[in-house]
Amino acid sequence: MEIQGLGYVGIGASDLSDWSAFATGWVGMQMVENGNASRSFRMDDRRQRLIVDRSLADGARYFGWEVADAATLHALAARLEAAGVAVQAEPAARADQRFVRELISFADPAGNRLEAFYGPLIADTAFAPGRTHSGFRTGALGMGHVVFHVKNIDDLYGFYHDLLGFGVSDYIVEPFRAYFMHTNARHHSLALIETGRADLHHLMVEYFSLDDVGQGYDIALGEPEKIATTLGRHPNDAVTSYYLRSPSGFMVECGWGGKDVVPGNWTATEVTVGPSLWGHERAWLPAEQRDAARTMRLKAAADGQRMPVHVLDGNYRKIDGVCPWWDATKDQS
Repeated sequence: MEIQGLGYVGIGASDLSDWSAFATGWVGMQMVENGNASRSFRMDDRRQRLIVDRSLADGARYFGWEVADAATLHALAARLEAAGVAVQAEPAARADQRFVRELISFADPAGNRLEAFYGPLIADTAFAPGRTHSGFRTGALGMGHVVFHVKNIDDLYGFYHDLLGFGVSDYIVEPFRAYFMHTNARHHSLALIETGRADLHHLMVEYFSLDDVGQGYDIALGEPEKIATTLGRHPNDAVTSYYLRSPSGFMVECGWGGKDVVPGNWTATEVTVGPSLWGHERAWLPAEQRDAARTMRLKAAADGQRMPVHVLDGNYRKIDGVCPWWDATKDQS
């Protein structure tokens, strides 16, 4: 698998101040001054993970996917060109703007601008979060994940799975079609949701601690109109999260506790519970669809659907079981 993970995301926005306040105070990224034209935001030791650029049109976006080295990047470019995909070798000035050693750009069948790169530059100072939290889960897992609205999944599935080599973690058939795809151990770095339009659905970032999510949710409750989806948990990647409305209209999912997959040794299965195990009231859905989603969650509760939690080693303490019924359930698993 050539692509290792989501390295960065860039967006066009005319108002940098709104994004600066949102990315630092709400999400907890660190802002890096880039002059009057753009702002960069750090999540870890990388020089930047999110770029907001006022020289780009509102709604313009690009997505940077990381590969291991120059040889891998060139091999990817050759394979794309052989498949009839137009590839642009970006100049050194563009690579400098992205804080990478080399990059190429191309588009997926829906017109999303994709970039592939190697050699991300490392900052010479420690990450300083914009609000107090224990850090973002990145590293080999990449920045997080992106989810695209798509008109028809069949138009993009072959591009991402067959050409770019993304593995399928799982998929949904009802009440809508969706595919969740991985490039590393993160359950999905990309998902495609068939909604009849082409757009960015959301960007997800993952924290180290559940308390980071809870405390961020408390901040969001101060302006509840900015909460697009309430606190809840997904059944497929096991993430506990809430979704914020970003200044650019798409959502940012703030989550914790994602499960890992095993690239190259993973069997994709259909997700029949959800799309949320509990919570995740979606304020942006029409009333009829919100009612349907609530019915699905209540069915999951009535059926006793449960998921184990996934925690970092050492970030938990085991407690004694006090329920014979629960202990018996564990003994059978």
